[in-house]
Amino acid sequence: MTTTAYALAIVLDLLVLFIGARFLLQPRAAAAGYGVPAVPNGDAAYLTIKGLRDATFGVLGLALLAGAGARAEAWFMLVVALAPLGDTVIVLRHGGTKAVAFGIHFATAVVVLISAALLFAV
Repeated sequence: MTTTAYALAIVLDLLVLFIGARFLLQPRAAAAGYGVPAVPNGDAAYLTIKGLRDATFGVLGLALLAGAGARAEAWFMLVVALAPLGDTVIVLRHGGTKAVAFGIHFATAVVVLISAALLFAV
């Protein structure tokens, strides 16, 4: 179970780092994939903020796992699950589809919570 817990945590941290990088490098495409396309002439600063937030979560998660261990990472995962839960609500409130809201964001929150549970069990 230890290998699974660590592997899932690393994959999730790297995935959110990738998502953050995508928002920084291809903000409009990333916004469309998020479930709420960006306004063509809108303020791209908000997309950059999202990218920075996600990239920071990814780096922080990897640092916690490497430096502080499974228990610290478990607490991090438990708290960070709030982001995809919030993303679920944001997509629903701003015209995104239920498929994206639940199939991507809510499902991500569930996987992050599973990761937290596995890490707590280590």
